[in-house]
Amino acid sequence: MKTVCVIPARYASTRLPGKVLTNLCGHPMVWWVYQNVCKVKAFDEVYIAADDERVCNVCEDFGANVLMTSKNCSCLIDRLYQVSQVIEADYYIAVNGDEPLLEPEVMAEVLPDFVEMEKPIVRGLAREFTNPAEVIDPGNMKMAIGQGGYCLYRSRSPIPYPQTTTDFAYKKYVGVELFNKKALEFYVSTPATELEKIEDIGALRFLEYGIPIHYTIVKSKSLSVDTYKDLEYVKKILMQQEGKALQ
Repeated sequence: MKTVCVIPARYASTRLPGKVLTNLCGHPMVWWVYQNVCKVKAFDEVYIAADDERVCNVCEDFGANVLMTSKNCSCLIDRLYQVSQVIEADYYIAVNGDEPLLEPEVMAEVLPDFVEMEKPIVRGLAREFTNPAEVIDPGNMKMAIGQGGYCLYRSRSPIPYPQTTTDFAYKKYVGVELFNKKALEFYVSTPATELEKIEDIGALRFLEYGIPIHYTIVKSKSLSVDTYKDLEYVKKILMQQEGKALQ
C-alpha cells in the first residue's frame, strides 16, 4: 500500500492571509506541520501543495517537496486531485497546513488496513470538543457520526441539537482526511451540491451522492489556526513544548 501525504498550504486564506507562513517560535507555521507529518512512518511520501510562489519558496528553503497547484481550487479536495495527477498512490492523505499541533501518532489513525481501488474511499479523523466556545464557532466543523463511525452530516452549526439531553459530546473535524483516486475523480467530475454550497463544506458532496465517509475518533489537542486568538494560543503551546524539549 502506497500512501502519499499532502499538506495543502494556501496563501490566500480569507481570515488570516498568508497564515501558513506566519512565524511561530522561529519557523513558519507550515514548517511545524511538515515536521510532524514527516514523523509518520506509515506515510511513504510527503508533499506540500502550494498556491503561491511565496509559499513555494519558503517550503523549498526548509527542504520540503513542493508541488504548485492552482489558485482556483475550491477546496483541499481539488488540490489533492491535482497532486494525484502527477503522483501515483493508493491513498492520498491531506493534513491541514494550519494545524501545527497535530500529533504524528494521531495522523496515522486515518489509514485503513485495506486497499480499495474500485470504489470511492473517504475517511477522516474527529475528536470531542473540550472547549464550549469552540462549538459555536462556525470555523470549527461539527459532525454527527452514526453506527460504525460513518458520518451522517457535517455542519458549521452545532449538531446534534440537544432536545432531550445535554449528556453527550459534540464532535469536531480534525484536519486529516484520506481519499483514494476514485474518490478524488468522483469529486472533480461531479457538480457541487446544494448542501455543500450552503455550508461551504466540500465533503458534503460525497454524502449527498451517497458515498460514505468514515471517521475515527481520536484524542488530540490540535487546533486549526483561523484567528489571531488561535495564533496566540498555538504560540503559547509551542513555546511550552520547546521549553520542555530544551530541559
